[in-house]
Amino acid sequence: MRIYLAGRVAIEHAGALVDQNAFGGRQAVLTFARLLAPPHAAVSRQALAAALWDETPPRAWDTALHAIVSKLRGVLARAGLPKADAVRSALGCYQIGLPTDAWVDLQAAAEALHAAEGALKAARPRDAWSHAQVAYHVLKRPFLAGESGGWATQMRERLAGGQARACECLAEAYAWNGEPDLAVDLARQAVAAQPFRESSHRALMRAHLGAGNRAEALLAYERCRALISEALGVSPGADTEALYLEVLRAR
Repeated sequence: MRIYLAGRVAIEHAGALVDQNAFGGRQAVLTFARLLAPPHAAVSRQALAAALWDETPPRAWDTALHAIVSKLRGVLARAGLPKADAVRSALGCYQIGLPTDAWVDLQAAAEALHAAEGALKAARPRDAWSHAQVAYHVLKRPFLAGESGGWATQMRERLAGGQARACECLAEAYAWNGEPDLAVDLARQAVAAQPFRESSHRALMRAHLGAGNRAEALLAYERCRALISEALGVSPGADTEALYLEVLRAR
């Protein structure tokens, strides 16, 4: 079983595809995503209600939630899960009864990103590239587009951080492989995903420097400094300043 939460929500199992349209509405989709972030976890009814309705749940929210979960059980049954076990209920919590070998895209992206960063620390950039590609292609897809609630927004912010990390890993791998233009492009994507993440700005500075564009590297620093100074009222951190001095000394 393969489950996709980024982009269009879908379940792929035994050669069949249950598309997002089969969920019958945004609330079932949102509940499904909340129950699988992370997979195999039990989620309290209160946490599900908070994801669905933020601070303004309906008066009979428990009844409404029960109806949504019942609809979700039907969807999961069409995907091949036994209906009685598709969404378990115990001790005030719900849990999706996934097969132990189920693949969930966001979990796979998190594991791939961890592996990529570990490979870079171990000086294995080729391995880092292959792992980071998995994370990058999952995390660049939108998550629950159109949902404006607190939980969905927090998840998007967290996933944007993962996307920036994947871009940083790829930028370093491409630089190692002698492809500076690709390194610059990925570093720019990292900055766009997380504008206040200094490591992404440093990745862009290093990519420009590796491409022989010292002036662009200095400009990347100035943009970082101005953004952080104007928005947060502080100066860039020591690592960013040290890289700036390195760029200044470069010839």
